[in-house]
Amino acid sequence: MEDAVIGTPTLGRTERYRRAEQRLWERYGLEPRERFLELDRPPVRLRLLEVGAGAPVLFAPGSGGSGPMWAPLVRELRGVRCLMLDPPNSGLSSRLDYSGGEYGHLITEVLSAVLERLDLDCLDVVGFSVGNVSALRLAAAEPERVGRVVLLGAGPLPEGYRVPGILRVIASPLGAVMERLPPGRRSTRAFLRQLGHGRSLAAGRIPDELLDWHIAFDRHTDTLRNERDMIRVLTDWRRGSMRPGVTFTEAELGRIAQPTLLIYGSDDPTGSLRILRPVVEALPRGELKVIDDAGHMLWLDDPAAVAAAMAGFLHGPESEVTT
Repeated sequence: MEDAVIGTPTLGRTERYRRAEQRLWERYGLEPRERFLELDRPPVRLRLLEVGAGAPVLFAPGSGGSGPMWAPLVRELRGVRCLMLDPPNSGLSSRLDYSGGEYGHLITEVLSAVLERLDLDCLDVVGFSVGNVSALRLAAAEPERVGRVVLLGAGPLPEGYRVPGILRVIASPLGAVMERLPPGRRSTRAFLRQLGHGRSLAAGRIPDELLDWHIAFDRHTDTLRNERDMIRVLTDWRRGSMRPGVTFTEAELGRIAQPTLLIYGSDDPTGSLRILRPVVEALPRGELKVIDDAGHMLWLDDPAAVAAAMAGFLHGPESEVTT
């Protein structure tokens, strides 16, 4: 990978982060290609990592997400050109102030500009968590350019979605204290247990290289600070509600015509089937798949099962709505 930030004051931190990232990719036998996308409107610089060959699929992670987080999953995918973004404010992408406008509008502008830079006539989109909002907003805005949509994990999709407790804590004054605490293996494992990955941690299915990357990501990039600022923009943490433009009305979901697959882990604490079934039913061509014993980042627990569900949907014939 090229180092495109030589000469910046954070060079030392960036090098340490890149070393941890490289060890993670090596753990999964992958050699991603890297480039940076310079967007004019809104003005932001985004890092893009690419793995594989075949039909193009854009991966849009949620708050605090980054390209390397997908490593266990993309290793299992075949016939897919995986285009993995570091979203604004995360990883090695630059900062974007979301406070100046509605989140749904701003993230649509960002991703539509990404499609222009990639110069692709059509691609599929994978979202995760808050990134599910990004994926669906893009699908609604670019119906001719977005083919199929995969949503991973629970996210703030329906009206009335309650902010998960961990996000309320991050947005609160306590989050400012947490932000200054040096991350380590113990705190990272505790965080993953909170997200429903305790079984995989106990069974050793989450390798040390992934934990070390997560620690380096928190310690050597500005993501944690940016993430807290972003969560405070997206949520009214005192009331536990999302701000306008983040969630979808039933009518908005009904206008998303693309085939859409939502894959949910049964141990994901950030949502429930009671909340997600109406979302799938509101999507004209929605499907739901549940992965047993998987948490929020469900591909950490069973990457083969998640990849198989995705491959069958992305490459297979259209199917009936399943709930």
